Amino acid sequence: MEPTTPSQRLLSLDAFRGFIMLLMASSGFGIVQMADAHPDSFWGFIKPQFAHQAWQGCSLWDLIQPSFMFMVGVAVPFSCMKRREHGQSFFGMAWHALTRSILLVALGLMLATHAGDKHTVFLFTNVLAQIGLGYFFLFVLSRMGWEYMVSGIILILAGYSWFFINHPLPTAEQVAAIAGMKGTENALLPGFAGHWSIHLNAAAEFDRWFLNQLPQATPFQFNPGGYQTLNFVPALATMLGGAVTGDYLLRSLSSDKRKCAVLLISGIIFVLVGTGMDLRILPVAGEQFGHLTVMPVVKRIWTPSWAVLSGGWVLIMLAIFYWLVEILGMRRVVFPLVVVGMNSITIYLLHSLSAGWIRDHLHKHLPDAAFPAYWTPVIERCGVLFVLWLVCFWLYRQKAFLKL
Repeated sequence: MEPTTPSQRLLSLDAFRGFIMLLMASSGFGIVQMADAHPDSFWGFIKPQFAHQAWQGCSLWDLIQPSFMFMVGVAVPFSCMKRREHGQSFFGMAWHALTRSILLVALGLMLATHAGDKHTVFLFTNVLAQIGLGYFFLFVLSRMGWEYMVSGIILILAGYSWFFINHPLPTAEQVAAIAGMKGTENALLPGFAGHWSIHLNAAAEFDRWFLNQLPQATPFQFNPGGYQTLNFVPALATMLGGAVTGDYLLRSLSSDKRKCAVLLISGIIFVLVGTGMDLRILPVAGEQFGHLTVMPVVKRIWTPSWAVLSGGWVLIMLAIFYWLVEILGMRRVVFPLVVVGMNSITIYLLHSLSAGWIRDHLHKHLPDAAFPAYWTPVIERCGVLFVLWLVCFWLYRQKAFLKL
């Protein structure tokens, strides 16, 4: 079997990317709001999978960002090969990667700055800014070969672990000072895991220094959700994992079934390793804290254990799509996903900037009967999602794709 070439586009990659972006643009399909209104119903049972974990743990909703970033990495080997076929030099590709990085960071800052803000809000936790901060390094390492990418992943995760562990554990006074703040419930971890507590970790301390070097309306103290600028460093490991995967799918002479098996088995191994790092022991009677964590799985600060665990789940989902599309040939079935997957940045920006506007206009132009009281949260969000899909479908028909 010949290696995949750019002309043999892997539709499974577009379908998976489209699935992730549609999930994001769904705003959870209104399930969280339905669960809040009917807590003892089926909605309450599935709610945890459509909301971010408060701190430690993993849900389906938490996997959207790592999936998006992983797929950014997967696309890099395909993009580089296509550019080489068109005669672009290394320096030409490097300039494109650097330009793309700057544009993504700029878009991230634009989304962080709202209509009521008088000046630019310098926050770099938006997913586009996070990708932009790491993209140039992703390109350079991907051009050096898979050995350098794997070495980069190991060094990044090990170095980032060392960075957190060498930051002093929070004192009892520091913990007490923020214990009553919103969002700190179950986010102030005991013992050794305290290195990854909300607002008191090494990355939070870095932001208190770094972001206050930039113009701020008020001095920066902490991000309410605990997200940090330096998340892009371990997230770079996630993107590099995607680049290794893309390089394998592009160059391997193995059959599609073998490739699918490698993706699935690798994913299962990473999930087991990540879960092991987040091992928790059941509470012991009479003890205030009854669990021990080697390294907590926390998406909000992208702990190395989170990078491993989420990378495993992404590989498993990608293997499922690869099996459905490349092996079973279900291309027509996934077409609605492909339409979005080929314009992923477009739907991300449209959802971020216009979801509320679309929802309000649906209420203006549709009769009240279209929004029965019980189902209103679901209908609103599905309506917005359908409008956004129609825009992507129209762009697809026009062969118009937003690329940076």
